[in-house]
Amino acid sequence: MLEKMDDFFAQRVDGYDEHMKTNIRGADEFYSFTASLLPKISGAMVLDLGCGTGLELEEYFLLNGSAVITGIDLSISMLNALKKKFPDKNMTLIHNSYFDEPFGEAVFDAAVSVESLHHFTAEKKEKLYHKLHASLKKNGYFVLTDYFAESEASEQEYFENLKKIRRDQGISDDSFYHYDTPLTVEHETEALLNAGFSSVEIQKSWGATYTLIAYK
Repeated sequence: MLEKMDDFFAQRVDGYDEHMKTNIRGADEFYSFTASLLPKISGAMVLDLGCGTGLELEEYFLLNGSAVITGIDLSISMLNALKKKFPDKNMTLIHNSYFDEPFGEAVFDAAVSVESLHHFTAEKKEKLYHKLHASLKKNGYFVLTDYFAESEASEQEYFENLKKIRRDQGISDDSFYHYDTPLTVEHETEALLNAGFSSVEIQKSWGATYTLIAYK
């Protein structure tokens, strides 16, 4: 049975960090690698989409303890766990969908998202990325670490499977349900460029997981 996104993570928060670090290929590297790409300037303003328990922030605060973080997540349980980890850090944590939350204009030096955005269509992402692009400062950039479909055929299969499951379970609302529907790297790049980013570069990969940087 499909679970609503916030319910899915609320039930798994206790073992989430260990699961991600030990069961996801490349996780022993990609959290620290992602953090290394974020700005080191004092007081850097960084937006974290789907921040969860802050596995990338654990690494980032080691590099820039003065960073000012705005984290958005659907799971209040995850956000509470993140608060407990870093009670002394400058964080604004928002319990909401990043599709609905306003980001502001020219606010952030950088944005980041790790293993969160592989649940949505290209069309939905493009709208989000347009809003994200506007929220970045002149030389801002977005670091995306996520896993991707290996081909257009597998991408289409993910979405078709989700449609069938929703139909079979009688799910007709627009709520977010936990089911992976990754795009290909090419389609993700297209969505970012269509949203206004000037260029997108692949930085590194671990199997199906890639780190991209999209420059404003």
